[in-house]
Amino acid sequence: MSNLADRIEEYLKSVLEQADEGYIMLQRGFLANTFSCAPSQINYVLTTRFTAERGYLVESRRGGGGYLRIIRLGLDPEGKFQRLMAELIGEELSQERANNLIDRLEEEEIFTKREAVLIKSILADRILTDWVPSAEMLRARMMKEILVNMCRDDIII
Repeated sequence: MSNLADRIEEYLKSVLEQADEGYIMLQRGFLANTFSCAPSQINYVLTTRFTAERGYLVESRRGGGGYLRIIRLGLDPEGKFQRLMAELIGEELSQERANNLIDRLEEEEIFTKREAVLIKSILADRILTDWVPSAEMLRARMMKEILVNMCRDDIII
């Protein structure tokens, strides 16, 4: 049996898949009652499993009329997601955040499983830390370059 956080994540993803609008709105209290847990457990799931690197945007409003809005980010032709990722990557990128982003791009079928494994291995701390003063800065530059090239339409294979 999976743990509570896994069940909450699975539930939210299934509800989100059924949403025609590409987002869902729920109340934190409703979720806490549904899963017989504290609202802080819902917050934990949202902050660790529904991040932008994983392809989600969470908007929250607390209080009596408060809500949670979970939006699934898509890879659109105008490149909004790519710009968002470039902003999220910033000047430095940890190995964990890089892996989350790579997993998301594999999920969206931008990367194959093989490409994801290859890119993760290239960006791994064990490779980068011995060669450069800031592995996070190099990883960020490399990830941006990978995204730019993966999103190009003019590459012929």
